[in-house]
Amino acid sequence: MQPQISKKILSLVGKTNAQYSLIKEGDKVLLGLSGGKDSILLATLLAYMKRHAPFGFEIKAITIDYGRGGEYEYIAKYCEQIGMPYELYRTDIYKILEEHKREGTVYCSFCSRMRRGALYSKALEGSFNKLALAHHLDDAAESFFMNLTYNGVLRSMPPIYTAENGLEVIRPLIFVRERQIIDFITYNKIYIAPDCNCPINWLADDKRPKARQSTKQFLSNIESNNPEFFKSLKNAFSHLHANSFCDKRYLDNKTN
Repeated sequence: MQPQISKKILSLVGKTNAQYSLIKEGDKVLLGLSGGKDSILLATLLAYMKRHAPFGFEIKAITIDYGRGGEYEYIAKYCEQIGMPYELYRTDIYKILEEHKREGTVYCSFCSRMRRGALYSKALEGSFNKLALAHHLDDAAESFFMNLTYNGVLRSMPPIYTAENGLEVIRPLIFVRERQIIDFITYNKIYIAPDCNCPINWLADDKRPKARQSTKQFLSNIESNNPEFFKSLKNAFSHLHANSFCDKRYLDNKTN
Protein backbone atom coordinates (compact mmCIF):
# COMPACT_ATOMS: atom_id res chain seq x y z
CA MET A 1 0.00 0.00 0.00
CA GLN A 2 1.36 3.41 -1.01
CA PRO A 3 1.46 6.28 1.54
CA GLN A 4 -1.22 8.92 1.09
CA ILE A 5 -0.07 12.41 0.07
CA SER A 6 -2.47 15.31 0.61
CA LYS A 7 -3.88 17.10 -2.44
CA LYS A 8 -2.45 20.38 -1.11
CA ILE A 9 1.09 19.02 -1.10
CA LEU A 10 0.67 17.37 -4.52
CA SER A 11 -0.70 20.60 -6.00
CA LEU A 12 1.99 22.78 -4.40
CA VAL A 13 4.89 20.59 -5.50
CA GLY A 14 3.36 20.15 -8.97
CA LYS A 15 3.11 23.92 -9.43
CA THR A 16 6.64 24.42 -8.15
CA ASN A 17 7.96 21.79 -10.55
CA ALA A 18 6.16 23.41 -13.48
CA GLN A 19 7.13 26.97 -12.56
CA TYR A 20 10.85 26.26 -12.22
CA SER A 21 11.19 23.27 -14.58
CA LEU A 22 12.74 21.20 -11.81
CA ILE A 23 12.20 17.76 -13.36
CA LYS A 24 11.66 17.34 -17.10
CA GLU A 25 11.52 14.66 -19.75
CA GLY A 26 14.67 12.54 -19.80
CA ASP A 27 16.12 13.84 -16.52
CA LYS A 28 18.14 11.50 -14.35
CA VAL A 29 17.61 12.52 -10.72
CA LEU A 30 19.57 11.46 -7.63
CA LEU A 31 17.75 12.03 -4.33
CA GLY A 32 19.69 12.69 -1.13
CA LEU A 33 17.72 10.55 1.33
CA SER A 34 18.79 10.96 4.97
CA GLY A 35 15.81 9.04 6.31
CA GLY A 36 14.41 12.10 8.08
CA LYS A 37 10.83 13.28 7.64
CA ASP A 38 11.64 15.79 4.89
CA SER A 39 13.54 13.46 2.57
CA ILE A 40 11.05 10.64 3.22
CA LEU A 41 8.24 12.88 1.92
CA LEU A 42 10.34 13.93 -1.08
CA ALA A 43 11.10 10.28 -1.91
CA THR A 44 7.37 9.53 -1.74
CA LEU A 45 6.55 12.47 -3.98
CA LEU A 46 9.19 11.62 -6.57
CA ALA A 47 8.04 7.99 -6.66
CA TYR A 48 4.47 9.29 -7.16
CA MET A 49 5.65 11.59 -9.97
CA LYS A 50 7.49 8.70 -11.58
CA ARG A 51 4.21 6.75 -11.74
CA HIS A 52 1.89 9.59 -12.77
CA ALA A 53 3.81 12.38 -14.54
CA PRO A 54 3.15 12.82 -18.28
CA PHE A 55 6.90 12.68 -18.92
CA GLY A 56 9.57 10.07 -18.27
CA PHE A 57 12.55 10.46 -15.96
CA GLU A 58 14.87 8.27 -13.89
CA ILE A 59 15.15 8.47 -10.12
CA LYS A 60 17.35 6.88 -7.47
CA ALA A 61 17.74 7.53 -3.74
CA ILE A 62 21.04 7.49 -1.89
CA THR A 63 21.85 7.70 1.82
CA ILE A 64 25.22 8.99 2.96
CA ASP A 65 26.63 6.95 5.86
CA TYR A 66 29.00 9.15 7.85
CA GLY A 67 31.17 6.25 8.94
CA ARG A 68 29.86 5.70 12.43
CA GLY A 69 27.00 3.40 11.53
CA GLY A 70 23.33 4.17 11.77
CA GLU A 71 19.78 2.97 11.32
CA TYR A 72 19.35 2.35 7.60
CA GLU A 73 17.23 -0.76 7.29
CA TYR A 74 13.96 1.14 7.54
CA ILE A 75 15.06 3.48 4.73
CA ALA A 76 15.83 0.61 2.35
CA LYS A 77 12.54 -1.04 3.29
CA TYR A 78 10.58 2.16 2.67
CA CYS A 79 12.22 2.66 -0.73
CA GLU A 80 11.26 -0.90 -1.65
CA GLN A 81 7.68 -0.14 -0.60
CA ILE A 82 7.40 2.93 -2.86
CA GLY A 83 9.37 1.38 -5.74
CA MET A 84 12.44 3.62 -5.43
CA PRO A 85 15.93 2.29 -6.37
CA TYR A 86 18.19 2.79 -3.36
CA GLU A 87 21.87 2.84 -2.40
CA LEU A 88 23.69 3.22 0.92
CA TYR A 89 27.02 4.98 0.39
CA ARG A 90 29.54 4.52 3.20
CA THR A 91 32.06 7.31 3.80
CA ASP A 92 34.67 8.43 6.36
CA ILE A 93 33.03 11.82 7.00
CA TYR A 94 32.74 11.37 10.77
CA LYS A 95 36.41 10.37 11.07
CA ILE A 96 37.43 13.47 9.11
CA LEU A 97 35.22 15.65 11.30
CA GLU A 98 36.83 14.28 14.45
CA GLU A 99 40.34 14.79 13.05
CA HIS A 100 39.69 18.42 12.07
CA LYS A 101 37.38 19.67 14.82
CA ARG A 102 38.52 22.62 16.89
CA GLU A 103 37.60 23.34 20.50
CA GLY A 104 34.54 25.57 20.79
CA THR A 105 33.50 25.25 17.14
CA VAL A 106 30.47 23.58 15.59
CA TYR A 107 31.18 21.45 12.54
CA CYS A 108 27.72 21.53 10.89
CA SER A 109 28.80 23.59 7.86
CA PHE A 110 31.96 21.49 7.36
CA CYS A 111 29.92 18.29 7.62
CA SER A 112 27.30 19.67 5.22
CA ARG A 113 29.97 20.50 2.63
CA MET A 114 31.46 17.01 2.84
CA ARG A 115 28.02 15.38 2.60
CA ARG A 116 27.17 17.55 -0.41
CA GLY A 117 30.53 16.64 -1.96
CA ALA A 118 29.76 12.94 -1.51
CA LEU A 119 26.36 13.43 -3.17
CA TYR A 120 27.95 15.34 -6.05
CA SER A 121 30.52 12.59 -6.57
CA LYS A 122 27.90 9.83 -6.67
CA ALA A 123 25.66 11.89 -8.95
CA LEU A 124 28.43 12.51 -11.49
CA GLU A 125 29.63 8.92 -11.18
CA GLY A 126 26.13 7.68 -12.04
CA SER A 127 25.62 10.21 -14.89
CA PHE A 128 22.78 11.96 -13.03
CA ASN A 129 22.09 15.49 -14.23
CA LYS A 130 20.08 16.59 -11.17
CA LEU A 131 20.41 16.24 -7.41
CA ALA A 132 17.19 16.56 -5.38
CA LEU A 133 17.34 17.90 -1.82
CA ALA A 134 14.47 18.07 0.67
CA HIS A 135 14.74 21.64 1.97
CA HIS A 136 11.34 23.22 2.64
CA LEU A 137 9.96 26.75 3.22
CA ASP A 138 10.81 26.76 6.93
CA ASP A 139 14.42 25.84 6.03
CA ALA A 140 14.56 28.70 3.53
CA ALA A 141 13.16 31.14 6.08
CA GLU A 142 15.64 30.03 8.74
CA SER A 143 18.52 30.26 6.26
CA PHE A 144 17.47 33.79 5.26
CA PHE A 145 17.23 35.10 8.83
CA MET A 146 20.40 33.32 9.97
CA ASN A 147 22.33 34.89 7.08
CA LEU A 148 20.76 38.27 7.87
CA THR A 149 21.40 38.25 11.61
CA TYR A 150 24.70 36.32 11.83
CA ASN A 151 26.44 36.85 8.46
CA GLY A 152 25.13 40.22 7.30
CA VAL A 153 23.98 39.04 3.87
CA LEU A 154 20.61 38.65 2.16
CA ARG A 155 20.68 35.03 1.07
CA SER A 156 18.32 32.06 1.17
CA MET A 157 17.65 28.81 -0.75
CA PRO A 158 16.63 28.86 -4.44
CA PRO A 159 14.37 26.15 -5.90
CA ILE A 160 17.05 25.33 -8.48
CA TYR A 161 20.68 26.26 -9.12
CA THR A 162 23.64 24.94 -11.08
CA ALA A 163 26.68 23.82 -9.09
CA GLU A 164 30.21 24.53 -10.31
CA ASN A 165 30.46 20.95 -11.60
CA GLY A 166 27.46 21.52 -13.88
CA LEU A 167 25.05 19.46 -11.79
CA GLU A 168 21.63 21.05 -11.25
CA VAL A 169 20.46 21.02 -7.62
CA ILE A 170 16.69 21.10 -7.15
CA ARG A 171 14.41 21.62 -4.13
CA PRO A 172 10.88 20.42 -5.01
CA LEU A 173 9.65 21.02 -1.42
CA ILE A 174 10.82 24.63 -1.22
CA PHE A 175 7.28 26.02 -0.76
CA VAL A 176 6.01 23.22 1.52
CA ARG A 177 5.69 24.03 5.23
CA GLU A 178 7.40 21.81 7.80
CA ARG A 179 4.11 21.22 9.59
CA GLN A 180 2.64 19.78 6.38
CA ILE A 181 5.52 17.28 6.32
CA ILE A 182 4.94 16.36 9.95
CA ASP A 183 1.25 15.81 9.19
CA PHE A 184 2.18 13.51 6.28
CA ILE A 185 4.48 11.40 8.46
CA THR A 186 1.95 11.24 11.30
CA TYR A 187 -1.03 10.42 9.10
CA ASN A 188 0.80 7.57 7.35
CA LYS A 189 2.42 6.33 10.59
CA ILE A 190 5.86 6.31 8.95
CA TYR A 191 8.79 5.36 11.18
CA ILE A 192 11.69 7.82 11.35
CA ALA A 193 14.93 7.07 13.22
CA PRO A 194 15.19 9.23 16.37
CA ASP A 195 18.44 10.94 15.35
CA CYS A 196 18.09 10.61 11.55
CA ASN A 197 21.75 9.47 11.54
CA CYS A 198 22.91 13.10 11.79
CA PRO A 199 26.37 13.56 13.39
CA ILE A 200 25.16 16.58 15.38
CA ASN A 201 23.00 14.24 17.44
CA TRP A 202 26.14 12.45 18.64
CA LEU A 203 27.37 15.59 20.39
CA ALA A 204 26.56 16.64 23.93
CA ASP A 205 23.67 19.12 24.17
CA ASP A 206 25.95 21.98 25.24
CA LYS A 207 28.05 21.55 22.08
CA ARG A 208 25.19 21.66 19.58
CA PRO A 209 24.59 24.79 17.46
CA LYS A 210 22.21 27.31 19.01
CA ALA A 211 21.71 29.71 16.09
CA ARG A 212 19.24 27.56 14.14
CA GLN A 213 17.13 26.72 17.18
CA SER A 214 16.97 30.34 18.28
CA THR A 215 16.03 31.36 14.73
CA LYS A 216 13.27 28.72 14.70
CA GLN A 217 11.90 30.20 17.92
CA PHE A 218 12.20 33.73 16.53
CA LEU A 219 10.16 32.79 13.44
CA SER A 220 7.63 30.92 15.55
CA ASN A 221 7.10 34.03 17.68
CA ILE A 222 6.56 36.19 14.60
CA GLU A 223 4.08 33.72 13.10
CA SER A 224 2.15 33.49 16.36
CA ASN A 225 1.57 37.25 16.13
CA ASN A 226 1.08 37.26 12.36
CA PRO A 227 -0.42 34.01 10.99
CA GLU A 228 0.13 35.26 7.42
CA PHE A 229 3.87 35.77 7.95
CA PHE A 230 5.11 32.72 6.00
CA LYS A 231 2.67 33.43 3.16
CA SER A 232 4.08 36.94 2.93
CA LEU A 233 7.67 35.66 3.18
CA LYS A 234 7.07 33.15 0.39
CA ASN A 235 5.80 35.97 -1.84
CA ALA A 236 8.75 38.16 -0.87
CA PHE A 237 11.20 35.47 -1.96
CA SER A 238 9.70 35.72 -5.46
CA HIS A 239 9.44 39.53 -5.61
CA LEU A 240 12.89 41.02 -5.07
CA HIS A 241 13.63 44.74 -5.42
CA ALA A 242 17.42 44.56 -5.42
CA ASN A 243 17.80 48.25 -6.34
CA SER A 244 16.14 49.26 -3.05
CA PHE A 245 19.24 48.20 -1.10
CA CYS A 246 22.80 49.54 -1.13
CA ASP A 247 24.63 47.04 -3.36
CA LYS A 248 26.22 49.14 -6.13
CA ARG A 249 25.72 46.34 -8.64
CA TYR A 250 21.95 46.84 -8.56
CA LEU A 251 21.54 50.60 -8.14
CA ASP A 252 19.61 52.38 -10.90
CA ASN A 253 22.27 55.09 -11.13
CA LYS A 254 25.48 53.13 -10.78
CA THR A 255 28.49 55.01 -9.41
CA ASN A 256 32.10 54.30 -10.28
